Formats: sequence, C-alpha cells, structure tokens
Amino acid sequence: MSKSSTPANQDEINDIVWKACDTFRGVMSSDQYKDYILIFLFLKYLSDLVKERKEELEKQFPDKPAMVKRRLERERFKLPKGCDFDSIYQQRDAASLGEVIDMALADIEDANKEKLEGVLRTVSFNDERRLGETKDRNDRLKHLLKDFHDARLDLRPSRIGNLDVIGNAYEYLISRFASEGGKKGGEFFTPPEVSELNARLVAPKPGDRLCDPACGSGSLLIKVAKQIHNKDGSPSENFSIYGQAVNSATYALCRMNMFLHGMDKFEIKWGDTLRNPRLVEGDQLMKFDIVVANPPFSLDKWGQDTAGADPYVRYHRGIPPKSKGDYAFITHMIETAREGTGKVGVVVPHGVLFRGAAEGKIRKALIEENLLEAVIGVPANLFFGTGIPAAILIFNKGKTHGDVLFIDASRDFKDAKNQNVLTEEHLDKIVATY
Repeated sequence: MSKSSTPANQDEINDIVWKACDTFRGVMSSDQYKDYILIFLFLKYLSDLVKERKEELEKQFPDKPAMVKRRLERERFKLPKGCDFDSIYQQRDAASLGEVIDMALADIEDANKEKLEGVLRTVSFNDERRLGETKDRNDRLKHLLKDFHDARLDLRPSRIGNLDVIGNAYEYLISRFASEGGKKGGEFFTPPEVSELNARLVAPKPGDRLCDPACGSGSLLIKVAKQIHNKDGSPSENFSIYGQAVNSATYALCRMNMFLHGMDKFEIKWGDTLRNPRLVEGDQLMKFDIVVANPPFSLDKWGQDTAGADPYVRYHRGIPPKSKGDYAFITHMIETAREGTGKVGVVVPHGVLFRGAAEGKIRKALIEENLLEAVIGVPANLFFGTGIPAAILIFNKGKTHGDVLFIDASRDFKDAKNQNVLTEEHLDKIVATY
C-alpha cells in the first residue's frame, strides 16, 4: 500500500470511517456497527505503530534480525506474526474471513493480556446473526478491509502525532448518528468544545489524580490531562488517570483511546458507577484531585431503589428522584473529590439549577456547605438531536470565600447549520472571565 506523503488529516480519517459504515448499514444498528469500525481503526493503528518501529530498528540494526526481534518483544505492544492489518488484508478472499479476523484479534489480545484483555473481543467478526451467512459476511468484511486499505489512513505515530484519532472518529460517528437519526440519544453526545471548556476550567496541575466516573470514550480525561504542564510550559506526564464506563464496548474504546495517546498508565473500570462504584480503596471510595464528567442528562432508573442503603453513604444530603439521576452523579463526584483541595467539573442540563423537591434540598445543602464555586451557562442547541441548554458546575472542596460565580455565556456562540458551536475565542472569553 502506498503511503501518503502528508500528515494524517482528521477530516479524511472521519470520511474513511463513515464510508466504512456503509458495509453494515441495513444489517445492524449504528450503535452496534460503530464498535466494529473502531476496533478495526485500532487494529490499523496498532499495525502501523509496530510496522514503523520495526522499520526504525531494521535501519538501526541492518544485519541483526535477532536483535530487531528481541527489541520488538520489549515494545509497548506485541503483534504476533500474521495478525497485522496487511496480513489480514492479504487474506481478504479467505473462505471464512470473519474467523481469520477474530483469531488475529484474539492472538493480539493474548499477546498483550495486561493491556488489552477484554478490549478486542467485545464483538465477533464471525457473528452470523449480525453479519449474515458466510457469503454475505465475507463480502461485507472484504469491503471493510478495502475501505481501511486507503493510502490516506496512515496511522503511524510520525504521521498522527498527538491527534486524537479514535476519540475524534468516535465523536464524529456518534454526532452523525445523532444528527441523522434525531434520536433522544443525541442529547447524551457532548460536543468536544464543551469537554475542552470543562477541562480548562478545572485547571489540573502536575501530580494530580484525575477521574471521570462516566468516562465513555475517555476523550474528556485526555483533554484534562493535556491541560497539565510543567513550570517551563512543557506538557507534563506527572498525573494518573482513573475512570469507569457502564458499557462494555465503550469501556474497550476508552482503553484503546488511552493507548493511542501514549497514556499507558491508567485504571479504567467497567461497571455502573452509581450502583456499583469500582474505584475503591479498601471499603472507601477512592479520592481524586480532579473529578470531571459529562454524565447522561436526567438518567431514568439510575438506582434510586437501593440508594438509601448505599454502603458509601453518598446520598446523605438527600436521594435524587428516580427519573432524574443528575444529582446522583453530582453527589458521587463530590464525595470522591479529595477533602480540602479536590475540584469537580460536571456538565448538566439546566433543570439541575432550579428543579425543586429532593433536588432542591440537595442543592440547598451544597450551597450551605460552600462547595459550589461557579455556574457557567452555555448556549442552547449545542447538542445534537435536542435544543436543551446546559451548564457546567464547578465545585471546589478547597473554597475559602462564600461567593458563587455565575457566568452567562448562553449568547456567545457561532450559529452553524444544524446546531450552535463554541469557537476557541468563546472558550478563551469564558475561561478568562472565570
């Protein structure tokens, strides 16, 4: 395959993965086929990563193949022979192509058990119920391989740099699904600029322990980590990352996203944060310096029925209503922020600011405890599939004054075709005001 002479372009990558989705349209739903696409994207990245490193080592040790092999065994990822993308592509006419792909992914996972266990086997490329009978399945997978065998899809580290390829492609796919389908799920897709704003507002510093209890693809955690700089202005690697995802496929995606960014030291758990928090130390919730999240808006059936007996006593201010889990997430985040210093940044629907009953009681308690530092109202119509306005709440466990800052940024936006957009200028203005 010929290599592109220019750096990877996110728009081109997005176009390629969107075209690849045609392989599955009408066969399965978008929430299912995105997992196939993104696993393939990671396979391509892994293959290009190892291939580039192998080429570097062969230049360095031209007459020492054994040395090259030993060095490759010590790299971040091991790629067993015949499991790379190019080898699979060469078998695109195999009688059972789905089995070939599944076996390659299984071998990669087994060779990198500590890092990739439970990541590449979340779906099967040999699943007859989803992908059809053998002939149809082989045809679809062959098309998929051809789509990814595109000269523009060059994912070698020297090409992509710090580009958030998988995270951006994931957000692009979700946004396309949400905008095309107009489904209620669109309101759960948080625009990247809102995540960027959240990350900048919490102002993390070197040495911080970062957490997102509803981490999804991990993009917000990555954005927060990218805000951390050393005194000389250079990016810092002195931080630790923690998160929890309720969906197994999204959990796998988050882990892939972390590896893509070279953030190999992280602890991402799979499970329901509200019903079964997995980030614990002994019989206590872990404590973090920075806690951020874009949790699902007004989640129904979040676990109110068992909240009164919560072993971590998270709901001592009151139990949120059964049909709206916003304050359940907020409460969890505050309880996991480090005493005396911890900061929380959470994206919420506007209803959180004024709804009464149990939510009013919790809100009053948070104000009386002097935890709320700022409320930043962002424009309506930022989210796909809904015009719902949102806000970012900043809580500070080290707050020393009694004021709450309200910033109304609802009128500062760029009017795009289908939705409003926050530009870099808008973000700078909000952060400077804060």
